Amino acid sequence: MAALGLLRAALPPRLSSVLWGPHRPMATATGAPERLRRGFETLQVRQEQEHVLHVQLHRPDKRNAMNGAFWREMVECFQAIAQDSSCRAVVISGAGAVFSAGIDLVEMGSELLMVEGDDPARKAWNLRRKICAFQESFSVLEKCPKPVIVAVHGACIGAGVDLICACDIRYCSQDAWFQVKEVDIGLAADVGTLQRLPKIVGSQSLVNELAFTARKMMAPEAQSCGLVSRVFPDKGSVVQAAIAVAEAIAARSPVAVQGTKENLLYARDHSVPESLRYMATWNMGMLQSQDVVTAAQAAMNRKDLKDVPFSNL
Repeated sequence: MAALGLLRAALPPRLSSVLWGPHRPMATATGAPERLRRGFETLQVRQEQEHVLHVQLHRPDKRNAMNGAFWREMVECFQAIAQDSSCRAVVISGAGAVFSAGIDLVEMGSELLMVEGDDPARKAWNLRRKICAFQESFSVLEKCPKPVIVAVHGACIGAGVDLICACDIRYCSQDAWFQVKEVDIGLAADVGTLQRLPKIVGSQSLVNELAFTARKMMAPEAQSCGLVSRVFPDKGSVVQAAIAVAEAIAARSPVAVQGTKENLLYARDHSVPESLRYMATWNMGMLQSQDVVTAAQAAMNRKDLKDVPFSNL
């Protein structure tokens, strides 16, 4: 067994995956991967129920401003969640008075402005690499096969908007407000808002206005334009609503739910004919799942899906 482990470690990840399947971290008794069990500096992860994880931005004394550790830990956290077969849905919220004040300029300013390199080309190359790493911190939410529901309260500024745009379902409290802040600090938003927000909001004119002026958008307008789908009275109620919808998602077949997320994202970025072909190819395998039979039997017997066991994926 030790020799087999050494052989697997020596192979390239893609070949190793083909031979043995994707590597999964050692799980705790509750099924959470080891990386989640160890915890994080800027995030707090807890299990709300058997198949639902709650990830909380956890720098309340800094208004959940995003420092260097946060950008790294978001990738580590959601890569671990993606590998956790027991997790079927994720809730994101913010600790303290606001969801997020955006990037921590005090800690991140020098990293963004003082880039290593012997000449402008090399400095530009290194800065591009940093920006791509920051982008991955939120793209990892889309790449995670489990639906991600975000519950926003209070301020959601700059990079906070980048984050929520990468989530699958967005709820907020009545006191929430949103601001694409980057032009006010001399840059164009570069980690997802300009790419994702136009696909979320029905008006290109509104997106342009928000991005050019950095004005605040309050909760009622956020709902009317489609940035959030529901508004709740306060922080407690929006978080509970997000957990409730996560529990409802987790009660469904993970084959069906994760296949749905995959195809929704594919359809967003491809034409209808391309997406239909992709869907046909996807379901030619996935329709053979036992989950189809199990769910159909539950429907015929009028059983609540919360009482129907589906195997983890």
